[in-house]
Amino acid sequence: MIGRSLRLYRDAYRGLPVPVWLLGGVMLINRSGTMVLPYLTLYLTQHLHYSVTEAGLVMTVYGAGALFGTFLGGRLSDQFGFYPVQFFSLLISGFFLIFLQFAHHFYTMCGVVFVYTLLGDAFRPAVSSAIAYYSVPENRTRAYSLNRLAINLGWSLGGGLGGYLASIDYRLLFWVDGLTCILAAGVLRAYLPVPDRSVAATPETGLPTEGSSSAYRDSLFLIFVGATVLFAIGFWQLFSMAPLYFKQILHLKETEIGLLMTMNGLMIVFTEMALVFAVEKRYARQKGTIIGFGALLVGLSYLLLNAGIWPFLAVISVFINTFGEMLSMPFMQSFTVERATAQNRGQYLALYSMAYAVAQITAPAIGSQVVAWAGFPMLWVVVMGLCLVSASLFWWIARQVKKTALVGSVL
Repeated sequence: MIGRSLRLYRDAYRGLPVPVWLLGGVMLINRSGTMVLPYLTLYLTQHLHYSVTEAGLVMTVYGAGALFGTFLGGRLSDQFGFYPVQFFSLLISGFFLIFLQFAHHFYTMCGVVFVYTLLGDAFRPAVSSAIAYYSVPENRTRAYSLNRLAINLGWSLGGGLGGYLASIDYRLLFWVDGLTCILAAGVLRAYLPVPDRSVAATPETGLPTEGSSSAYRDSLFLIFVGATVLFAIGFWQLFSMAPLYFKQILHLKETEIGLLMTMNGLMIVFTEMALVFAVEKRYARQKGTIIGFGALLVGLSYLLLNAGIWPFLAVISVFINTFGEMLSMPFMQSFTVERATAQNRGQYLALYSMAYAVAQITAPAIGSQVVAWAGFPMLWVVVMGLCLVSASLFWWIARQVKKTALVGSVL
């Protein structure tokens, strides 16, 4: 049994290209300093004394900047390549993060947050395109999982340290987060090989291209993006309203909230690669079904919080939420790349990233308004409903993909 588990872990990491590992290293450095986002609502309400509604509006502006940033990143990646977009996004956003601590007025805060996310989130489609470029279909889902492993290992380190720094002085969060962005840009420039753009991109072999010449004309993918938005609205509550719930209702300290974020990251670090490898090996053609099940688990993790006002429920909720995240997000990225060709991959990945940006806009706004209107228990019911609709759409998409594959095999 132990030997089988060790072989599973070994095989999960085997065969990944060196550039994919280097990208993982860049993400690890960058995300080790990720402290502003998970504590931003607490910083705004506890330190700057914003109301819950004002904090929710700032988070909505955060999402608006992310929406335009991911669109901009996709367009720039197609025009100039993913390499310079990654470098300048990390470098410039690092300086804006440092500057963010000096914005106190509500409208100034909104303006700086928008510019920061506009520049910082251009990184998302660029790094996704880089992973797709350096990987092959056989190891692509694991390549994305490795990237998520690096993100979450850094998240677990940054989340735990962030709780400690926040208890000392919230301003330390902005310095550490900004400086790690700048450091990650330097490491990327020094070690990641520059791709040869003189080599024309060719369609991949091995998996049939199922999508359209344009992501915006691929109706099935647009439904997939809509389902992703619903899922992400629920998922993003973990970083917007859930910390506030843990603080105000369950009376957890900042350091304890940080430990919950650390648990989320460590679960992904130690189990996701092996889980994805085992699931994909057995259910390679059922990505939509797997994603739907993950979305359902995320919704259930929030609904569980209505069972009582016990701090231990926060631990169980984050555990279930993380398991749902691991079953959904890596396969979402892999599904997106499989719908695209090498020529329009940036467009598909940008549209997929924009789904999360839309959720960043709507999740805090919906969350804060529902809490103000009916309280946290109603919010968790609403989130469960959104995740249930999302899961149903993913399962429907899985059936449509299966039908298309059957028709293609007959023809």
